[in-house]
Amino acid sequence: MRSYLPLALALVVLVLVSCAQAIPGTPRAEGEIDAGTVAGLPVTNDDTVPSGPRDGAPKTDLTAENADNGEMDQLALGALADLYEYWNERMPADFEGQKFTPLARLVSYDSKGKALRLCQTSTSGLVNAFYCSLDDSIAWDRGVLLPELSKQFGKMSVVTVLAHEAGHAVQFKLGGKSGITQATKTIVKEQQADCYAGGFFRWIADGKSKRFQISTGEGLNKVLATMFFIRDPAGTDANKQGAHGLAWDRVFAFQMGFSQGPKRCAAMDQKEIDDRISEQKFDERDYRRGNLPVNDEYIRKIKISLDEAFTTSGFTPPQLRDNGSRCPGGKATEPVAYCPDDNTVVMDVGKLAQLGTPPKRNQEPGADGVGIGDFAAFAEIASRYTMSIQKNVGLSLDDEKAALRTACLTGAWAHVAEKPGSGENTLRLSPGDLDEAVAEMLMGKSLIAADINGNPVKAGFARVEAFRIGYVNAKECTARFS
Repeated sequence: MRSYLPLALALVVLVLVSCAQAIPGTPRAEGEIDAGTVAGLPVTNDDTVPSGPRDGAPKTDLTAENADNGEMDQLALGALADLYEYWNERMPADFEGQKFTPLARLVSYDSKGKALRLCQTSTSGLVNAFYCSLDDSIAWDRGVLLPELSKQFGKMSVVTVLAHEAGHAVQFKLGGKSGITQATKTIVKEQQADCYAGGFFRWIADGKSKRFQISTGEGLNKVLATMFFIRDPAGTDANKQGAHGLAWDRVFAFQMGFSQGPKRCAAMDQKEIDDRISEQKFDERDYRRGNLPVNDEYIRKIKISLDEAFTTSGFTPPQLRDNGSRCPGGKATEPVAYCPDDNTVVMDVGKLAQLGTPPKRNQEPGADGVGIGDFAAFAEIASRYTMSIQKNVGLSLDDEKAALRTACLTGAWAHVAEKPGSGENTLRLSPGDLDEAVAEMLMGKSLIAADINGNPVKAGFARVEAFRIGYVNAKECTARFS
C-alpha cells in the first residue's frame, strides 16, 4: 500500500444495509460462484485427480528443431500436440468454420548453451518461451525456464506457458477475427493469450485431453500461481511495449477463458483493458514502492480506513488488539482472528509482519517462511474485520458461504481503499497490492477467503472470483452469498 499526506477530497463510503452500496460496474467473473464448484465443475484435488501427464498417454509425432528430447522437450511437445487437437476443435466451432493449421516451426533451445538466432534474437541468456509471427514458430528454453517452472509449480505450469504461446499463434492465424492488428498494444495481445490458455485448461479439466489432467483445486491453484510468477514487475506501465499484465490482470484473463471460452477471449479489446487493467506506474508519492512495514502505526491507519469504508447505523466497529491472536475461550485463527464474544480483531503483529515482507527474487510468495507483501497482511486484517459486519446483520460466520462473502467484502474494501479518504485516512492501494491478495488466496491457509474458524474455500479459483466480485460491485457480496 502507499501512504499519502491527508487529501481534502470527497470521501467514498461503503454502506452496508443488509448489503452494500453499489460501486459502478458489472462483476467481471460471470456465472454463479459457489464454494463447491469451479466454473460449474466439481472441486477436485490431486489425491483424486493427479495433475500432470496422464499415465499411458499416447506419444506425439511432433518434433522440435535443436531438441535434446529430454523431459522438458517431451513435456512441451506433448502440450503442443494437445493444443493442436484443442484448436482443431475450437477454431472452426468458434470462428465461422476457420480451420487451424499447425505451426511451421517448433524450436527448443538452452539459454545456457549454444546460442541460436530465432526471431531476429539470440537465445543466449534468453530465459523465455515465445511465439514468432515472422516464421510462425514457437520456441522454448528447456535449460532454465521450463525446469524452473516445473520445479516450483509442477509440470502443468510448463503446459500453461505453451498454451499462452499457442494463444499468440491463434491470434496470428485468426487475423481480423481476433481483433488484433499491427497497431494493437501488447497488453491486449497478452490478455487474449492468457484467456486462450484458460480455455485450453477448461478442455483439460473437462477430461478431453489425451495427455494431461488437472485437478480443479490444487492443480488449478498452481496454474494460477504460475501467472503470479510470470507477471510483470509492479510499477510497469500497461501501455509499455511488451507489457503482459500484473497477476491480478493475468489471472482474470485466464479465468475468463476457462469460464467462457475462446469467443470471450477474442472480444477483449483496448477499451475493456483500459477499463479494468490494474497495471500502472508507481506514483511519485508511493513510499518504498508501495510496501509499507506492517507495524502498529500502519495497522492503526488500516483500522481508520476500514472504519470509513464500512459505516452504517447500528454497527459498532470492532477494536483491534495485538495479543498474539487469542480470543476469549482460546480458539482463534493465526495470525489474525475475529472474536465475536467481545467484537475484537486480535492479531500477532510479528507473524503479520513476516507475511507482509515482500519475497526475494525467485522466492515463491507464501511458501514456508516466505512473505508476500504488505497488502496480504492488511487484507487478512480486513477479512477478519468483515466478520464483525456480517455478525452485525445476522449472517452466518462458520460456513463456506461466509468464506466467500468474506473474500467478497474484503475485495469491496480494496476498491474503496483505492480512493483518497479524509483526515487520518492516508493509506491507498499501490500497484501490485491486488497481486499480493491473489498470492494470499492461492495459499492453502488463506484467511482472505476463510470462515471464522479459518476454513478457506476449497478452490483458489473461487476465492479469487469472490474477491473480484466485491472489488467490482460490493452490492453483489450479499446478493450472491447471503
